[in-house]
Amino acid sequence: MRKGFFIIYTGNGKGKTTAALGLAFRAMGHGLKVCMIQFVKSGKNCGEHKMGNFPGSLFTCHVTGKGFLIDDEDIKKNRETAVTAWACAKKVINSKKYDLIILDELTYLLSFKLLNEQEVLDFIIQRPGETHIIITGRNAPASFVDKADIVTEMREIKHHFKNGVKACKGIEW
Repeated sequence: MRKGFFIIYTGNGKGKTTAALGLAFRAMGHGLKVCMIQFVKSGKNCGEHKMGNFPGSLFTCHVTGKGFLIDDEDIKKNRETAVTAWACAKKVINSKKYDLIILDELTYLLSFKLLNEQEVLDFIIQRPGETHIIITGRNAPASFVDKADIVTEMREIKHHFKNGVKACKGIEW
Protein backbone atom coordinates (compact mmCIF):
# COMPACT_ATOMS: atom_id res chain seq x y z
CA MET A 1 0.00 0.00 0.00
CA ARG A 2 1.30 3.45 -0.96
CA LYS A 3 1.36 6.29 1.57
CA GLY A 4 -0.54 9.42 0.57
CA PHE A 5 1.34 12.61 -0.19
CA PHE A 6 2.20 15.16 2.49
CA ILE A 7 1.82 18.60 0.89
CA ILE A 8 2.50 22.05 2.33
CA TYR A 9 1.38 25.43 0.97
CA THR A 10 3.18 28.14 2.95
CA GLY A 11 4.61 31.66 2.57
CA ASN A 12 3.48 35.24 3.00
CA GLY A 13 1.59 35.47 -0.27
CA LYS A 14 -2.11 34.95 -0.82
CA GLY A 15 -3.28 31.65 -2.22
CA LYS A 16 -2.37 28.91 0.24
CA THR A 17 -5.94 27.86 1.06
CA THR A 18 -6.97 28.58 -2.51
CA ALA A 19 -4.29 26.21 -3.84
CA ALA A 20 -5.41 23.51 -1.40
CA LEU A 21 -9.01 23.94 -2.54
CA GLY A 22 -7.92 23.77 -6.18
CA LEU A 23 -6.30 20.41 -5.48
CA ALA A 24 -9.45 19.36 -3.61
CA PHE A 25 -11.55 20.32 -6.63
CA ARG A 26 -9.30 18.19 -8.86
CA ALA A 27 -9.51 15.24 -6.43
CA MET A 28 -13.31 15.44 -6.27
CA GLY A 29 -13.37 15.39 -10.07
CA HIS A 30 -11.92 11.91 -9.74
CA GLY A 31 -14.48 10.89 -7.11
CA LEU A 32 -12.16 11.29 -4.12
CA LYS A 33 -13.61 12.37 -0.78
CA VAL A 34 -12.14 15.54 0.74
CA CYS A 35 -12.30 16.98 4.25
CA MET A 36 -11.08 20.43 5.24
CA ILE A 37 -10.48 21.35 8.86
CA GLN A 38 -10.12 25.08 9.41
CA PHE A 39 -8.02 25.71 12.49
CA VAL A 40 -8.22 29.51 12.63
CA LYS A 41 -11.21 30.71 10.63
CA SER A 42 -14.39 30.99 12.64
CA GLY A 43 -18.08 31.04 11.86
CA LYS A 44 -19.85 29.73 8.84
CA ASN A 45 -19.31 32.72 6.54
CA CYS A 46 -16.41 31.37 4.44
CA GLY A 47 -17.27 30.27 0.92
CA GLU A 48 -15.44 26.97 1.33
CA HIS A 49 -17.61 26.06 4.32
CA LYS A 50 -20.77 26.91 2.39
CA MET A 51 -19.69 24.61 -0.46
CA GLY A 52 -19.22 21.61 1.78
CA ASN A 53 -21.57 19.49 3.78
CA PHE A 54 -24.25 19.17 1.09
CA PRO A 55 -25.96 15.77 0.99
CA GLY A 56 -23.97 13.54 -1.32
CA SER A 57 -21.11 16.02 -1.47
CA LEU A 58 -17.55 14.75 -1.73
CA PHE A 59 -16.45 17.77 0.35
CA THR A 60 -16.82 18.18 4.12
CA CYS A 61 -15.63 21.21 6.06
CA HIS A 62 -15.14 21.54 9.82
CA VAL A 63 -14.74 25.09 11.13
CA THR A 64 -12.96 24.79 14.48
CA GLY A 65 -11.25 28.16 15.00
CA LYS A 66 -12.11 31.31 16.90
CA GLY A 67 -10.60 33.82 14.51
CA PHE A 68 -7.16 35.09 13.66
CA LEU A 69 -4.38 35.13 16.23
CA ILE A 70 -3.32 38.74 16.53
CA ASP A 71 -2.22 39.31 20.11
CA ASP A 72 -1.39 37.41 23.31
CA GLU A 73 -5.03 37.47 24.45
CA ASP A 74 -6.16 35.80 21.19
CA ILE A 75 -3.47 33.17 21.62
CA LYS A 76 -4.56 32.40 25.21
CA LYS A 77 -8.21 32.11 24.15
CA ASN A 78 -7.31 29.73 21.35
CA ARG A 79 -5.16 27.26 23.31
CA GLU A 80 -8.07 25.00 24.34
CA THR A 81 -9.70 25.41 20.93
CA ALA A 82 -6.46 24.33 19.24
CA VAL A 83 -6.27 21.13 21.29
CA THR A 84 -9.93 20.34 20.53
CA ALA A 85 -9.45 21.09 16.84
CA TRP A 86 -6.38 18.84 16.64
CA ALA A 87 -8.35 16.03 18.32
CA CYS A 88 -11.01 16.48 15.62
CA ALA A 89 -8.32 16.34 12.91
CA LYS A 90 -6.81 13.15 14.33
CA LYS A 91 -10.25 11.54 14.44
CA VAL A 92 -10.92 12.53 10.82
CA ILE A 93 -7.51 11.23 9.69
CA ASN A 94 -7.89 7.97 11.60
CA SER A 95 -11.39 7.42 10.19
CA LYS A 96 -9.91 6.57 6.77
CA LYS A 97 -13.14 8.06 5.37
CA TYR A 98 -11.36 10.70 3.28
CA ASP A 99 -8.82 10.49 0.48
CA LEU A 100 -7.56 14.06 0.94
CA ILE A 101 -7.55 16.09 4.16
CA ILE A 102 -6.74 19.80 4.26
CA LEU A 103 -5.44 21.08 7.59
CA ASP A 104 -6.08 24.75 6.85
CA GLU A 105 -3.89 27.23 8.74
CA LEU A 106 -2.45 24.54 11.01
CA THR A 107 0.96 26.24 10.87
CA TYR A 108 -0.32 29.11 13.03
CA LEU A 109 -1.13 26.74 15.89
CA LEU A 110 2.41 25.39 15.64
CA SER A 111 4.20 28.74 15.41
CA PHE A 112 2.26 30.07 18.43
CA LYS A 113 3.07 26.84 20.32
CA LEU A 114 -0.60 25.97 20.79
CA LEU A 115 0.21 22.41 19.69
CA ASN A 116 3.37 20.36 20.06
CA GLU A 117 5.17 20.48 16.71
CA GLN A 118 6.86 17.08 17.00
CA GLU A 119 3.67 15.30 18.12
CA VAL A 120 1.72 16.73 15.19
CA LEU A 121 4.47 15.87 12.70
CA ASP A 122 4.81 12.32 14.05
CA PHE A 123 1.07 11.78 13.75
CA ILE A 124 0.99 13.05 10.16
CA ILE A 125 4.00 10.94 9.13
CA GLN A 126 2.60 7.81 10.80
CA ARG A 127 -1.01 8.31 9.67
CA PRO A 128 -2.83 5.20 8.54
CA GLY A 129 -3.66 4.41 4.95
CA GLU A 130 -3.20 6.29 1.72
CA THR A 131 -4.71 9.61 2.81
CA HIS A 132 -3.15 12.71 1.26
CA ILE A 133 -2.57 15.53 3.76
CA ILE A 134 -2.29 19.22 2.88
CA ILE A 135 -1.19 21.79 5.45
CA THR A 136 -1.60 25.50 4.79
CA GLY A 137 -0.36 28.61 6.56
CA ARG A 138 2.61 30.91 6.94
CA ASN A 139 5.90 29.86 8.49
CA ALA A 140 5.70 26.11 8.01
CA PRO A 141 8.17 24.54 10.43
CA ALA A 142 11.45 23.38 8.89
CA SER A 143 10.83 19.89 10.29
CA PHE A 144 7.56 19.70 8.32
CA VAL A 145 9.16 21.06 5.14
CA ASP A 146 11.89 18.43 5.47
CA LYS A 147 9.38 15.55 5.71
CA ALA A 148 6.83 16.78 3.14
CA ASP A 149 6.61 15.36 -0.39
CA ILE A 150 5.58 18.67 -1.95
CA VAL A 151 6.17 22.18 -0.59
CA THR A 152 5.08 25.35 -2.34
CA GLU A 153 5.85 28.79 -0.99
CA MET A 154 3.50 31.62 -1.94
CA ARG A 155 5.34 34.93 -2.22
CA GLU A 156 3.49 38.22 -2.06
CA ILE A 157 4.41 40.61 -4.84
CA LYS A 158 1.38 42.89 -4.63
CA HIS A 159 -1.82 42.81 -2.57
CA HIS A 160 -4.79 45.16 -2.38
CA PHE A 161 -4.61 45.20 1.46
CA LYS A 162 -1.56 47.47 1.13
CA ASN A 163 -3.84 50.08 -0.48
CA GLY A 164 -6.37 49.88 2.35
CA VAL A 165 -8.85 47.68 0.48
CA LYS A 166 -10.66 45.33 2.85
CA ALA A 167 -11.05 41.55 2.43
CA CYS A 168 -13.38 40.71 -0.43
CA LYS A 169 -16.15 38.13 -0.21
CA GLY A 170 -15.35 35.25 -2.56
CA ILE A 171 -11.68 36.24 -2.82
CA GLU A 172 -10.32 36.19 0.75
CA TRP A 173 -13.16 34.28 2.45
